[in-house]
Amino acid sequence: MNAIDPRPTLDAPDDDPYLWLEDVDGTAALAWVEQHSAATLARFGDARYAADRAMLRAIFDRPDNIPYVGRRGARLFNFWKDAANPRGVWRATSLDSFRSAAPVWDVLLDLDALAAREGEDWIWGGASTRPVSHDRAMLRLSRGGSDAVVLREFDLATRDFVPGGFDAPEAKGGIDWLDRDTLVLSSALGPDMATSAGYPRTVRLWRRGADPVSAPVIFATRPEFMTTGGHVEDHLAGDGRLVFVEKPGFFDSIIWLGDAGGPQRRLEVPTDAWVTWHRGWLAVRPRTAWTVAGETYAPDTVVGISFAAFLAGDRGFARLFEPAERRALQVFFWCGGALVISILDDLRPVFEVWTPSADGWTQTRVPGVPEIGVAQVWSLDVQEEESTGELLLNTQDPVTPSSLLLVRPGGAPEVLKRAPTTFDAAGLTVTRHEAVSTDGTRIPYTQVGPAALTGDAPVHLSGYGGFGIAMLAAYNAGLGKLWLERGGTGVVANLRGGGEFGTPWHEAGRRAGKRLSRDDFAAVAADLVRRGVTRPERIAAEGGSNGGILITNMLTRYPERFGALFCTIPLIDMRRYSKLLAGASWIAEYGDPDDPDDWRFLGAMSAYHVAAPGKRYPAILLATSRRDDRVHPGHARKMAAKLQAMGYDAWFYEPAAGGHGYGKDNSERAAFTALGYNFLSRAIGWTPDAPPGDTSLA
Repeated sequence: MNAIDPRPTLDAPDDDPYLWLEDVDGTAALAWVEQHSAATLARFGDARYAADRAMLRAIFDRPDNIPYVGRRGARLFNFWKDAANPRGVWRATSLDSFRSAAPVWDVLLDLDALAAREGEDWIWGGASTRPVSHDRAMLRLSRGGSDAVVLREFDLATRDFVPGGFDAPEAKGGIDWLDRDTLVLSSALGPDMATSAGYPRTVRLWRRGADPVSAPVIFATRPEFMTTGGHVEDHLAGDGRLVFVEKPGFFDSIIWLGDAGGPQRRLEVPTDAWVTWHRGWLAVRPRTAWTVAGETYAPDTVVGISFAAFLAGDRGFARLFEPAERRALQVFFWCGGALVISILDDLRPVFEVWTPSADGWTQTRVPGVPEIGVAQVWSLDVQEEESTGELLLNTQDPVTPSSLLLVRPGGAPEVLKRAPTTFDAAGLTVTRHEAVSTDGTRIPYTQVGPAALTGDAPVHLSGYGGFGIAMLAAYNAGLGKLWLERGGTGVVANLRGGGEFGTPWHEAGRRAGKRLSRDDFAAVAADLVRRGVTRPERIAAEGGSNGGILITNMLTRYPERFGALFCTIPLIDMRRYSKLLAGASWIAEYGDPDDPDDWRFLGAMSAYHVAAPGKRYPAILLATSRRDDRVHPGHARKMAAKLQAMGYDAWFYEPAAGGHGYGKDNSERAAFTALGYNFLSRAIGWTPDAPPGDTSLA
């Protein structure tokens, strides 16, 4: 595994000898990438890998997988991938047909055919149909899975692009429909139109036939802010009122009310508040304590009020949700005139529905939610203004595949679809435990595997711990088929920095607190050993994106607790992260490396800088995607190069496409996953179910 070592042509701050690997498509960088990806495939792309890849692809391509839908007008829309349509088809059906065992689908767009016809690596990025009529759509087409997209107008009746219609080159951002011939364009397209994070800095009024680059700017934010955007307040009202949102940072927003002429009035709520209104009613959730009109609302409290009364100065809010210890708000949204609040009550899902009226607010709960497991709920209707109150409910647990249910107001849930069972869960038990972290905080984790404690179980341990996102133990076909079914154990850790227990849990693992979320993960690994489940050499850990910092910190801070590490689409170099692609948008989560006070704690978690020779690091596979324009592939490239130069057992893999994910289609996703699990199992000395005649795994 000798690295190609060309002479760097770029300046290297901090004496970074691998800065040249940040040149995503540079000749020298790509030569290094191809060499090391090939070496990884040569080592781990054996018969077992090939069999696992084929097995996973067949699972991902199953015709009886659930087609998740959203209603636009009278029809349900779905984007579907399978073996015959690897890039996918955009299609529609009726609700009655969807209920049947074999829905009749109307195919609107075949993305494979489009990509072949145009010679482009098109990946579906979504569609924004024109509200009410839903006769036209602005399609979001990504090259290779990147966040930046091409915007093109599509006619749903002719099933083709509109001749001379709206068409914008590749950029980050999106649109909303003001009317048939006018779009509200929030895009980084054009000179000086991007923030330092690469997101839209302006909102423009794009009229049919005009060049989007020269469309008049009606709102602009500061270049150092994270992003801005604009949308129509209520399409059904047809009054042309717009909402402009500028985000100084990841967790803050400034909201303006206005029209096509620009902003007119700022909404008087805290910048850290989450705000939404619908059919004359406003809901607010402050992130920090908010004192107004003599009342103090704790972080994560949800309050409601008449929107007209609020604009007139009334602050007599009704309290709809108040957090408690380990009872945490997740999200809330409007549906059919009611506010749906998603809650985790000691990790158990609860959904409350609050309906406002002149007489006050009434509360009900969404029925049919399991006491144990994972559940999500969302509106059946894509367009909020058109929502009828009908909800979709998805339920699952680590050994029970998903069920999709329709919940009508006041009615019992109706099962629409059930996902197939993709692995044998016989003999598996699901249990919950708590580890004690370095500061005494109890860290929950969910374990699925054989009930017997052997002290030698091959354990797959995963975690995230960032951005207030809760990571719960769900049904995982890849883990189930390639790990659990073969006798392994799976563990999901609920780390600080996540959203499992609300804003305080997130705050505890944000900025300098990231150190605690790393301690939490290591504490779970130690607890598995303490309980007699396994030993350190048999623990294989995986984490991606923000979890890349987590995994590389296990390498440098807690190497003795792990046998192997799989680090995917990772963030690693905390000195340069804010200068790479969307990195500047995450300063609120991690800190500013250019601030000496922040660098004191950031430097300690920057494994790229902390890694040193002569340690006993476990084997690690770093895998990324060349078309990831969110987290720069240079993070994984540079870390792998540095570790290899120090003589460590470090491997690297980078497919040419995939965006911020494991692949652009089911085949690539299956290959990425199978490679990772094959590496992990071999690195911890676990080689179950070797294909007949294959001795390479011994």
